[in-house]
Amino acid sequence: MLSFFKDYKVFAIVFGVISIIIISIIYNTLNVYQPLPIYQPTMVSTELVDSTIQHKKKYHKIANFSLTNQNGKTITQDDYKNKIYVADFFFTTCQTICPIMTTNMAEIQKEILNDDDVMLLSHSVTPEIDTVAQLKRYAIKKGVNDKKWNLVTGDKKEIYELARKSYLAVKDQGDGGSFDMIHTENFMLIDKNRQIRGFYDGTNTEDIRRLLNDISILKEAYNN
Repeated sequence: MLSFFKDYKVFAIVFGVISIIIISIIYNTLNVYQPLPIYQPTMVSTELVDSTIQHKKKYHKIANFSLTNQNGKTITQDDYKNKIYVADFFFTTCQTICPIMTTNMAEIQKEILNDDDVMLLSHSVTPEIDTVAQLKRYAIKKGVNDKKWNLVTGDKKEIYELARKSYLAVKDQGDGGSFDMIHTENFMLIDKNRQIRGFYDGTNTEDIRRLLNDISILKEAYNN
């Protein structure tokens, strides 16, 4: 009888080790690296996409732009060349979701402060109010690092077109006119090829964690 239990004990140990190995293999197989999607206009709600590009299924990229940052410097795509960046739309006098979004963007800034591959870009949707001086005051108040994060102002129609036709980020219809305010809580993750790789609720801390994780996934893709 004792011999039987000894044999059973050996069998149980061997079986347990084999089971752990099999489970590990299955786990690793199911957790194969999955690249982030490349968002096209047809993949996004029509509410967020200008009607002229709602049919577009491929080759969507962020358009060229020329805007002015909090230091009066002209910011273009060249400043984000070969960079991963997070973009959003805001205005400095907003008292609702903007403060939360800016706080969360500042948290992202802390995480990527020493990462040369990643930057931030916030577009003002009220450029008539958000002058360079106003953006500078706001940047100082919110702890913006000029080397990592540009707050930009400029022609409102250009900003509107970027929001609707490039970043696919605005629900409101309009043409960027004087009384047409563009605004969204979305953060967009843009890759080094100017493609959208993710949308996130800039007021949601869980989404911010997901965004930071996706930045890591995107960086890993470039390192492979």
